[in-house]
Amino acid sequence: MSSNHAASLRRRIGILVFDGVKMLDFAGPAEVFVEANQSVDGYEVVLVSPDGSDVQTSIGARIQVSGAAADSGSFDTVVIPGSEQHPSKFVTPEVLAATRYLSWNTRRLASVCSGTFVLADLGMLDGRNATTHWKFTRDLAARFPKIAVDPDAIFVRDGNLYSSAGVVAGVDLALALVEEDHGADVARRVAQSLVVYMQRAGGQSQFSASLSGPAARSPLVRKVIDLICADPAYPHTVQTLAAHGQVSVRHLTRLFRTEVERSPAEYVAYIRFCLARDMLHAGQSVTEAAMAAGFGTSEALRRAFIARLGISPRKYQQRFRSTGSAAGLDPAFEQAVS
Repeated sequence: MSSNHAASLRRRIGILVFDGVKMLDFAGPAEVFVEANQSVDGYEVVLVSPDGSDVQTSIGARIQVSGAAADSGSFDTVVIPGSEQHPSKFVTPEVLAATRYLSWNTRRLASVCSGTFVLADLGMLDGRNATTHWKFTRDLAARFPKIAVDPDAIFVRDGNLYSSAGVVAGVDLALALVEEDHGADVARRVAQSLVVYMQRAGGQSQFSASLSGPAARSPLVRKVIDLICADPAYPHTVQTLAAHGQVSVRHLTRLFRTEVERSPAEYVAYIRFCLARDMLHAGQSVTEAAMAAGFGTSEALRRAFIARLGISPRKYQQRFRSTGSAAGLDPAFEQAVS
């Protein structure tokens, strides 16, 4: 096959950039598509701006573009990133006009972080499911009541429209798009090369286990939690944790129940479970997840999953075996995990 013919089979990825665009929102997804070319030579990444002028990013860097959105031709995929600025400032008539034109000339349209507000302002998400960075979800839902906003998902797909949470979630979404196009093996190689998670499913929470639930208030509890999270697989006991905090077992237990609504032992079990769950999302085997998270055996992990979720870890993993799994857990599952 000639190089010209191979190039003609590439999927064109258009990324709209504008003054104030958040660097990671577009650079992360762009790197995923470019890295995929090491395996399949399948993408051409094109940066465009509303009027064809170069733009200044959120960190002050000047970015050269290929031209104006209206002169860019057709694309397989268009990505609309967000900004550090409030949507009321960066969602300008020029950005909206450029996005509208691009939407007419692409197979699928994706937003990253607050870029969701651009699609929302154009009415493209009315009657659809969408997400954005957690700090913007309440504003999105209030301003656009016709959108079913998922405040916690990493990314959401509804038809040919995709939306994602902030920054690194754009990488997760781009990996999912690569998997749609070229399969899980290619997406996995890209993730390994970029040293990122392969399979953070779309419905996975935007928050790590240590960031969910009540926040610890006292320095003592935070110190003990940091120790647990630094090495969940270590054989922590309430005695060793209390010794680390230089307090009595009774005092530590009282503080934990008051501040995080769990005993120290329950908190250790919770962190281990969440770590194992995330490893299953990332494509690790049940045995690998059990050992890394401190369960010791796959049978112990199986018992923990059945106790919390009513299904085995293998069956759970089968539900989220693809990066493209943009649907979240059942509400009952989320309640059980949290």
